[in-house]
Amino acid sequence: MSQIIINSFAELEQYVGKELGVSDYITITQEQINLFADATLDHQWIHVDTERTKTESPYKTTIAHGYLNLSILPYLWEQVVQVNNSKLTVNYGIESLRFNQPVLVNSEVRVRAKLKSLVNLRGIAKAEIQVSLEIKDNKKTALDATIVFLYHFI
Repeated sequence: MSQIIINSFAELEQYVGKELGVSDYITITQEQINLFADATLDHQWIHVDTERTKTESPYKTTIAHGYLNLSILPYLWEQVVQVNNSKLTVNYGIESLRFNQPVLVNSEVRVRAKLKSLVNLRGIAKAEIQVSLEIKDNKKTALDATIVFLYHFI
């Protein structure tokens, strides 16, 4: 993985319409799933009951929460692009989010990112990034979305 370094609006603007890259793979563990269930109070058996899923789940194992997969995007995004000289970065929104298929426990996932658009809002950079969460050895993505960040460049 080769991380892109961005130091200004002008540097980021050069990537509009281009793929920025892919992150490293990370493994989604049962411990992560359980901690996410605790944090969100979502203890649905398909996520946390490893014994029940062996017999009742069509996947025969637990699956990550869709929102857990979404929540790791900022971490993976930072592996693709390092934005410097921003005094504040804000998660501004998510558009066109689709959960395409479940992520089974112990699957490896990574993000593929493309800078869809960049707008200067009176000194604040609004970046729309098209992301796909890829599952290793699987043609279908776990999710596709456009995430929106606001960068307050110095």
